[in-house]
Amino acid sequence: MGKVSSESSNVAAVTTDEHGYKVEMPRELSLWSAIGLGLAIMACPYGLSTTISIALQNGGPASILWGWVFISLMSICIALSLAEICSRFPTSGGPYYFSYMLASPRYKKISSYVVGWLGMIGNWTVALSIIYGTAQLIIAIVPLWSENFEPRAYQTYLIFLGVLSLCFAANFLRQKHLDALNTFSIYWTGASVIVILVTVLSMARNGRTSAAFVFASFEENSGWRPGWAWFVGLLQSAYVLTGYGMVAAMADEVSHPELSVPRGMVGSVIAAAVIGLLYLIPLLFVMTDIPSLLAADQPIPILFQQAAGTSGATGLMFLIITIGVLGGVGSLTTSSRCCYSFARDNGVIGSKFWKEIWHSYLPLNALILTVVVIALLGLISFESAAFSAFTGVATITLGSSYAGPIMISLLRRRKPLEGAVFMMPSWLGFIVNTVSCCWILLSIVIFSMPTALDGLNADSMNYASVVFIGFAVIAFLYYVIHAKNTFNGPPASNYEENAQEIDMDHKL
Repeated sequence: MGKVSSESSNVAAVTTDEHGYKVEMPRELSLWSAIGLGLAIMACPYGLSTTISIALQNGGPASILWGWVFISLMSICIALSLAEICSRFPTSGGPYYFSYMLASPRYKKISSYVVGWLGMIGNWTVALSIIYGTAQLIIAIVPLWSENFEPRAYQTYLIFLGVLSLCFAANFLRQKHLDALNTFSIYWTGASVIVILVTVLSMARNGRTSAAFVFASFEENSGWRPGWAWFVGLLQSAYVLTGYGMVAAMADEVSHPELSVPRGMVGSVIAAAVIGLLYLIPLLFVMTDIPSLLAADQPIPILFQQAAGTSGATGLMFLIITIGVLGGVGSLTTSSRCCYSFARDNGVIGSKFWKEIWHSYLPLNALILTVVVIALLGLISFESAAFSAFTGVATITLGSSYAGPIMISLLRRRKPLEGAVFMMPSWLGFIVNTVSCCWILLSIVIFSMPTALDGLNADSMNYASVVFIGFAVIAFLYYVIHAKNTFNGPPASNYEENAQEIDMDHKL
């Protein structure tokens, strides 16, 4: 295995060259692969399962169901906003490239650098939370069969390393196999939801709840005031509906990225919204014992056991865990591409090493860096509040990276988007962009809060802000010491000439 030279790779379309980058990877992924990748990263049934305790504490059914509807609408707004920007600038750089191209010359470099680090941290922590959550679900099966078993942190961490290794190995697959895997995730997720829906509703061993409970019940068990508790409970849904923007990291490997990637973003969010409703409503109808669910570290195996018995619960958990593994593979793929893209513009410490592409058209070094960072961050799991920190950081940083280019576009009256293939009418675009930015700014505050006030201590604090600040310090020091002299943003391109023309008439 060795590095691939730009001369030896002529397998991508000219579109990448228009962004000023050397063509290094083939375009073998389809629109369905982009949608499948988005669904795999969001991993609806899995993500909603691992974070359901947050919503149970903060509003119960009202947060679980109506929170999902609200966040779905907000996510569609953000996905539409990103989609039209990506249609104008279809490259794997994603939000940090968008920010550079949309900002005025004075702010191009710093806005691109900040958004680049936010996006990279967000990608890493999304992958971390998916893989760690999968490990939690695996070990949560054991108490179903052995009531006296109490999982220990080191056991969860070892399983986490095993799942991480499996996802790492899967990323060695050639692109055509990753394409098939992404498409498979669509069918597996859809089939799993149908199986779970039919199983829990038909068996319902502990009986069923009423429609009033499912659609009009509010239960507060966190110590927050009811109104604020509902917002805190939105973390369950917001965490799941976050990864769609990560699809942009695959733009250099998708055919017709100016259409496929935007459609993949929006299509995956809409599909996820429907899948989420089909998954959540049946669960709420068999949620007859909320106190026992709140007492468990991972409530979903207990809920499945109450509805379908121990054997049935184990089978249903297999479906969810497989979705989690598929999500781990997809998130590791996009995380490594995000790291590679930022490194090729010298935004990462040791960029020269991380931006290398090997003969398998794989950014192996960036993939290894991603795996090492995730494994090290996983050590935080020895604190009981680790998972809420992972989900909080992932939601905050990715949301912030999405808000950057959307806000810049708004401030410039959306002028730089002229000529985009995928674009909303101007009046609708202003509304959708404004709603997106307002929600992201509010969510940063909400998801930095502890998920519960009752019994709050050092072990149950929300450490999302601590992890976020830690990365911010690293990024700041690297910029001051080195990057301010080496990071100049993405290379000049045909698009930038157009942006400069717009800048003459409309300055930020």
